[in-house]
Amino acid sequence: MGEGLRPEVERGSVRRITEVGEEILRRRCAPVTDAQFGTADLARLIDDMFATNHVAHGAGLAANQVDVDLRLFVWDMEDDWGVRHVGHIANPVLDEEPLAGRRLVEESEGCLSVPGPFKSLARADHAVVRGRDKDGRELVVEGRGYFARCLQHETDHLHGRLYLDRLGKRERRDALREMTELRDGVLARRAATAERIGK
Repeated sequence: MGEGLRPEVERGSVRRITEVGEEILRRRCAPVTDAQFGTADLARLIDDMFATNHVAHGAGLAANQVDVDLRLFVWDMEDDWGVRHVGHIANPVLDEEPLAGRRLVEESEGCLSVPGPFKSLARADHAVVRGRDKDGRELVVEGRGYFARCLQHETDHLHGRLYLDRLGKRERRDALREMTELRDGVLARRAATAERIGK
């Protein structure tokens, strides 16, 4: 096993990441039910998602990106100020801030399910999501800057939306073309990382 890995990554198994064009990425995910909270299956899925995200060098990962139809995502990333954020949330609801008070920031954004390209995209620089943790306890997560972008991006996934859907037609076409060119290299790097940490 690799050194310095988070316990979730140590425990988890790497799963295949779904890619743009697969149907599961296009539908609204099913909520995590009361019967699923606190179960070993849900805990294992979260560990697997952390391991998969780590190997893919991601900021966050939604359950439908590992082919599971559940309203759940994980994150492990540094924000603009170098603060590391690690966590998971089930059944997240994004607080919609009034348009008048919302500050949009345009920055580069990519997606593990669109391996390779990054495109400039405007998102709110502050986000709050409310949901539950794996044991069913209520959770409120607040993010600014890049962490806010991550929370919005992952919540989009659970509604069947990709960041590509927020781009203009030309940028979307360019991103898909770049993905065709870059995909094999990205997947090779993920496989090399998995091998290096014994996954």
